[in-house]
Amino acid sequence: MYIPTHFRDDDIENIRATIHCARLANLVTATSDGPLATPLPLFLDESEGEHGALYGHLAKGNPQWRTAPIGEALAIFTGAEAYVTPSWYPSKRQAEHVVPTWNYIAVHAHGPIEFFEDPTRLLEVVTRLTNIHETSRATPWAVSDAPADFIGAQLREIVGVRIPITMVQGKRKMSQNRPTPDRIGIATGLAASKLARDQEVAALILVQD
Repeated sequence: MYIPTHFRDDDIENIRATIHCARLANLVTATSDGPLATPLPLFLDESEGEHGALYGHLAKGNPQWRTAPIGEALAIFTGAEAYVTPSWYPSKRQAEHVVPTWNYIAVHAHGPIEFFEDPTRLLEVVTRLTNIHETSRATPWAVSDAPADFIGAQLREIVGVRIPITMVQGKRKMSQNRPTPDRIGIATGLAASKLARDQEVAALILVQD
């Protein structure tokens, strides 16, 4: 990922927060047949190694797990993002040399990928994933709520994914390259939007150094 110095985010807590908050990641592997990619939820186990390990699962019918990867896998996580119009720049009144841009947060996690079919490990992965996304509900659903034989049959139709992270990159592009008046103008414009994601970016712009 291309990361200019002013957009580089090395704060491990920011990076982990982006991974934890992302509802869907993109898993990419390079193969002799070309790149393969699958959108899927992944969770981070911070207790494994320096950077932690990612876990998830694929449908057994997905050819990605059967196609030998070349090098490490890449998991892409994205956070808040918003379109930025130059109309919000006070500097536009002094010079017309301005263009639109996009503000966003992204994390790229690299590591060797392991696929597994062991039912005990698979049950642990789907249980942890389910608990992560059900916790906020008033009445959370649990894997154990379904009949054991039904869950067993479902597990036979998926393949587990484990990626011990060897390198992680964080990018937080929040108009840090613009002068303060422009950043205030952008934040004000986004805060007035009816879109929650725009309002989220507005708040993030104002807390950047």
